[in-house]
Amino acid sequence: MKITFLGTGTSQGVPVIACPCPVCISQDKKDKRLRTSVMIETNGRVLVIDTGPDFRQQMLREEVTKLDAILYTHDHKDHIAGLDDVRAFNFVNQREVDLYLEERVIPSIKREFSYIFAENKYPGVPRIKLNTIENTTFTVCGIKVLPIRAFHYRLPVLGFRIEDFTYITDENYIQEEEKEKIIGSRYLVVNALRKQKHISHFSLSEAVRLINEFSPRRGYITHISHQMGLHKEVQDELPPNIRMAYDGLTIEI
Repeated sequence: MKITFLGTGTSQGVPVIACPCPVCISQDKKDKRLRTSVMIETNGRVLVIDTGPDFRQQMLREEVTKLDAILYTHDHKDHIAGLDDVRAFNFVNQREVDLYLEERVIPSIKREFSYIFAENKYPGVPRIKLNTIENTTFTVCGIKVLPIRAFHYRLPVLGFRIEDFTYITDENYIQEEEKEKIIGSRYLVVNALRKQKHISHFSLSEAVRLINEFSPRRGYITHISHQMGLHKEVQDELPPNIRMAYDGLTIEI
């Protein structure tokens, strides 16, 4: 199984024109963070978790020519805004793209992309198939996916575990019974917005503490704002088993 971090950044702390902050002017490519998303390739299938505003740019950068399914963690705009660009994969793959999402996320998708669901569709609109999921194991293209319930302040979101890989973003609380689903993960990805405490995201120290609870072979930090600081400097502060993820990073499991 191959994992590619399509994006590791967030809309919070996105650079503005002429911003003089160290991250904005950094020449290190690892400080250039697009909105958070990850791609999973296994058994000839290609799955993506979340399609943020940078989805098209990310898929072009990675030269992706096939897309089987998209899993959604929640319905915030920075995680769904790129859905329109699946139309390119409809054309190339000659099929609709399967979406896997909770029932409560569907109204947001239909509101933001109402033209996809119109009775009389405009030619060329994205072709998708909605698959409703709950907090129980489901199968995508023959791949077993275990959802993990977490909370983004008061908003319920989902993390996902596929084999030994667990991916959790946009959250700052997981109930103990849900944590049991993470046990045994060899690779664990957790969001950390910044070093300071935040109302709806883990801080860096909180993310490190959570990763260390499960002692994975490797932990990764994602959903990183510019407030976190420079990639290299933050990486130097982390334990040996935890890495700051960066856009384009790939790992083989």
